[in-house]
Amino acid sequence: MKKFIIAGLAITLSACAATDSSDGAATAAVVAPESVTLGGMTNEQATKTLFEALVHKNYLATMAGPNRIALQFDDNQFLLQPSINPNGVDRIMMNRFYAVHPKLIGSRELLIIIGTLNHKLNFAKFTLRDKGAVIQVQGAATFVNTIEMEEIRKFMLWTDEGLRQVAHSLPKDSELLIKPIPVMQ
Repeated sequence: MKKFIIAGLAITLSACAATDSSDGAATAAVVAPESVTLGGMTNEQATKTLFEALVHKNYLATMAGPNRIALQFDDNQFLLQPSINPNGVDRIMMNRFYAVHPKLIGSRELLIIIGTLNHKLNFAKFTLRDKGAVIQVQGAATFVNTIEMEEIRKFMLWTDEGLRQVAHSLPKDSELLIKPIPVMQ
């Protein structure tokens, strides 16, 4: 019985040793970066580099233009836009957009809400675009040359939590009047 077990192990080991990859080349796994260096690049180069780093970190992301990345983060979507300054502080602008119901466009109430949010909160800037039909929420992660991928994740978590708190503070049924605009298809 011992001879059969030893013979079986020998055959198995020799079969494993005999197998080789079809092309003979070693395959290396792509390691997800812990940080990304964007300093010294153009905004377009930084966008491509950041996009590749996000994809390697298993984020669902697509290029939304030469200098913009659409990113799915939990249940929300961000539009990321690197802004590289050769002489100083670099930024990754993080945007979310919300459609405003036609009956709220241009209303005094909406202007008061936006003004109050900008006055009392510091996690993002709230602006009206397209003649009041769109609310843009914009924050910026600032860094010099290199940013940790964890910093980007934490910034998006912070922004999400801030927007969740804003949603809870708005009047009941506001979600029917202000809806997120998808940036990814």
